[in-house]
Amino acid sequence: MEQEYIKLIFGLKLKQIRTDKELSLFGLAKISGMSKSYLNEIEKGKKYPKPDKISILAKCLDVSYDELVSLKLEKNLAPIAKILESNFLKEIPFELFGIQQAALIDIISRSPAKVTAFISTIFEIARNYNFGKDNFYLASVRSYQEANHNFFPELEQSVLSFAKSYQLELSKKIKKSDLVDILKEEYGYTIIKENLDSPEYNDLRSVFVKDSSTLLISKKIDEQQELFICAKEIGFNYLKIEDRLTTFPWIQFDSFDQVLTNFQASYFAGALLMSRQSIVTDLKVLFNKSEIRPIHFKVLLNKYNVSPETLFQRLTNILSKDFEFKDLFFLRFNYSIEKDRYDLTKELHLSSSHAPTSNQSDEHYCRRWMSLKVFEKLKQGEKENFGIQISEYPNHNESYLVISSATKDPFKESQFRSISIGLPLNKALLRKISFTNSKIVDQEMVGVTCERCQIQDCSQRKSPPKLIQKEEIEQRTISFVKSLRTQYKS
Repeated sequence: MEQEYIKLIFGLKLKQIRTDKELSLFGLAKISGMSKSYLNEIEKGKKYPKPDKISILAKCLDVSYDELVSLKLEKNLAPIAKILESNFLKEIPFELFGIQQAALIDIISRSPAKVTAFISTIFEIARNYNFGKDNFYLASVRSYQEANHNFFPELEQSVLSFAKSYQLELSKKIKKSDLVDILKEEYGYTIIKENLDSPEYNDLRSVFVKDSSTLLISKKIDEQQELFICAKEIGFNYLKIEDRLTTFPWIQFDSFDQVLTNFQASYFAGALLMSRQSIVTDLKVLFNKSEIRPIHFKVLLNKYNVSPETLFQRLTNILSKDFEFKDLFFLRFNYSIEKDRYDLTKELHLSSSHAPTSNQSDEHYCRRWMSLKVFEKLKQGEKENFGIQISEYPNHNESYLVISSATKDPFKESQFRSISIGLPLNKALLRKISFTNSKIVDQEMVGVTCERCQIQDCSQRKSPPKLIQKEEIEQRTISFVKSLRTQYKS
């Protein structure tokens, strides 16, 4: 695509110089002896003229040859040049979203000023919110998941093919010893338990050394985490992924492909440990129960030998496809006792941005959310907690069945993590999930953040509803101005 970028930049420069000279395309065609259609193709970045024609154009426009062929654009088009000269467009597989790079280039060439203004705005927003390349790549993968309802048939099939090839019974609990044997014998791995603690990065769980096919696993992780790591490593290998991340969790990545393939290997691992057929059967049994209790989810965790996060992540695949709950959301919160702070560190919204979404404005998340309420027992010394409630958002006229699980962070003192899934409360859900009407499922009026909440007399409020108050003042001002216009209308 480098040649495409060069043609585009040349076309943008030609059009910019021509318009600066107040010369029409027809006029340039007349004095250069070239056809208007040919010049139009050049300015759109579809053709690149030969040296003799460049010399003619330079002479007609009264600029030097070197200036015309230079890849440097004027300041008003600099953002486009910055994008084109970087690896940004080349790194993102636009085909995943049904977009062709040629179409993007055509859009840029047709409206360079508008595209420049848009790109400049994006850059400004990115700077103001400290939104870097890594945030953009992660958001792109999340959009890819959402566009596909987080269900990928080709990855599901790859797990079935792998299990058949290696004679693994997916209907039974996957043994860590089987996965370790496959990594060692099939892929030549050396697996070493290592002390990976570090003052700067103290939750490192695994490191893969590609040159020697050595997998270093932290001594601090539990069996469920080790099982997932082994399954994920098999995913990297079986899917023939070369450009990959080598640490878990990741520290840094060099390209969008690494972020995408990391998701694919993780999806493979979840599907391997919790086969689709088996988990669908278990969920049907669970949803038919008239009462729901923590023990029911503990049974699932024990059956598949997985962590709550792995289970809930897998549920986002299965619930959207096999139960047609396509509007669900997934949230992961971290809580620090020392900072008394809740951070939303992962989210997925399969249909749209639901009311509980990422907060970049230092507002206070609603303490009535089940995602936050499950932390309370952990603060009192318990190692895990499970909760379920119906959350009603009066401001948005929406209700969700929210299921949450919270556990202590094994790598960080005084820190906890909660995982939640929310399902829109509608007729389909009431028909498919019997325990929704259970008396032990609490119903709670909730807001998004305290600053945006209209719930009166909330004892858990951490901040006054100042944004709501600001909107009310603005509406009163608008009404007052409207009345003045009516009063003094001629």
